[in-house]
Amino acid sequence: MGANETNGQAVKTLLLVDDEPNILSALTRVLRLDGYRILTATGGAAALALLENETVDVIVSDQRMPGMLGVDFLRQAKALYPSTIRIMLSGYTELQSVTAAVNEGAIYRFLTKPWDDEQLRANIADGFRMKAVGDENVRLYRELSEANAKLAAANAQMRQLVQEKQEQIVLDEISLAVARELLSSLPLPVIGLDDQETIVFINDAAAAMFGDYGLLLGQSCSTAMPQLHAALAQDGAARSIELAGRRYQVQQHAMGSKSASRGTLITLSQ
Repeated sequence: MGANETNGQAVKTLLLVDDEPNILSALTRVLRLDGYRILTATGGAAALALLENETVDVIVSDQRMPGMLGVDFLRQAKALYPSTIRIMLSGYTELQSVTAAVNEGAIYRFLTKPWDDEQLRANIADGFRMKAVGDENVRLYRELSEANAKLAAANAQMRQLVQEKQEQIVLDEISLAVARELLSSLPLPVIGLDDQETIVFINDAAAAMFGDYGLLLGQSCSTAMPQLHAALAQDGAARSIELAGRRYQVQQHAMGSKSASRGTLITLSQ
């Protein structure tokens, strides 16, 4: 069933079910004063057929109708359209069947004929208010469910990103360890400087070659190795220096062109 709307606002739709046309006409005249969209049916079967294509908020049904009693119709209406508010208006007070239907929740209110117009209008207005509260609860529950689903999806995505990041960190640590081991084992002296020209890496060959100079990690290159620092060039070109009576070619490579690393890698060869 589709929602009934007028100018973007939901229409309050009322279904009247009674096998007497004059009763339907009298009810319609009274209740039209409240601005409801009023549908009518002369029996339970006709009302069920109408409900297949119409969105109805409140149902008012007679009890004794040919073919289907009102309580049986309202039970089926509850099973098929549980959000409707169902009211019985009858001149017959069959307490046993009506009480059972009330206890089952098939009937919201039981009113007797002849009715008091104001009392009838007030009870039907209460029914519409209850329907509005129920619809609002359904809407809020749906929005909450959607928000929870989005939150769960976001949490799952975040967990996936964290896992991927952790895996990448592990891979980077492995790659870094391999790179350090390779550089340490090279026969060529290799020195690493950060972007502040602080010595952050010395391989085994460099440590053996310049041990007498006190070349230590964490020291400034200009302080620990002034000759080497003086040979560094901004353009990265090779320079020649003399250390301990030997001449070395100094080659520097700026880090970061192919990775996120920063600083300078220096190699020396005789």
